[in-house]
Amino acid sequence: MVMLNVSRLRILRELHLRGTLAQVAEALSYTPSAISQQLSLLEREAGVVLLERVGRGVRLTDQALTLVAHAEVILAELERAEVDLAQAQPSVHGVLRVSSFQSVVAEIVPRVLTLLERSHPALQVELTLREVEGAYRGLLSHAFDLILGEQFPGRPSPVRPGTDRADLIHDRLLLAVPAQGPLAVEPSGLAELAELPWALEPAGTDSGEWARAVCRSAGFEPRVRFDGPDTLLHSRFVANGHALAFVPALIAGDDPRLRLYALPGDPERSLFTAVRTGRSGHPAVRAFRDALAQAAAERGPQVPSVEVFRA
Repeated sequence: MVMLNVSRLRILRELHLRGTLAQVAEALSYTPSAISQQLSLLEREAGVVLLERVGRGVRLTDQALTLVAHAEVILAELERAEVDLAQAQPSVHGVLRVSSFQSVVAEIVPRVLTLLERSHPALQVELTLREVEGAYRGLLSHAFDLILGEQFPGRPSPVRPGTDRADLIHDRLLLAVPAQGPLAVEPSGLAELAELPWALEPAGTDSGEWARAVCRSAGFEPRVRFDGPDTLLHSRFVANGHALAFVPALIAGDDPRLRLYALPGDPERSLFTAVRTGRSGHPAVRAFRDALAQAAAERGPQVPSVEVFRA
């Protein structure tokens, strides 16, 4: 009797998640031919056909999908075993791979790293910048151990199967207008800003779609001068008089070059962490989440005075 190889089961699961041999090879730092060879060996072990050729790509058979479901259970149990062993250790150590987006990295994560260096010096944190969707894919494929995500009003982000999510803070969303220069207006409402240039996150992203929806609800399509995912850069464009933007309170800071206005309904984004379910009890995950909560509490909103639209 031939035993199924766990490493090869992981590769099959990766193919199910990512869709192509090339993407699996890139994720696992193998060549596509090596991935194909490992899957051929898994087919021999399983005694069934796992892949079907479709054009230039491959598709998982029904038998392969059944095997993927079992692989999910096996990998989750192995992860729980790792957690049990880690909990028995006298200190928190090892490597924690974290994925985040830029505004949290700039404003909170440096403090988190400082706290962890003091409380758990043997724990190493590796940080990668990713948008939420890419971070989730990396989390489910074991490329990351923990991700920091965000959810915008009207853009629900349901808890993904196999993950454990914990809310961190609610972050107020504000209109940022230059304090000086040609764009230093004092509007009585968003509709007055229809002809002015904006710095917005890309269309198709949750944050970008939310921002465009706010403008459309005021009766106009925003004229986007700067299109990109970096909200810190957006605030710099506003501070230097080149655009208007929607800025989270977390990164608004106390820059006197910004005038901040409350938006209708006082919307907030939610920041959260997510880990794989089997890893939620790992001491490194708990330590990072605790430090993150402490850093957020220490910082507080730290938002300068927020104005309301003039009557």
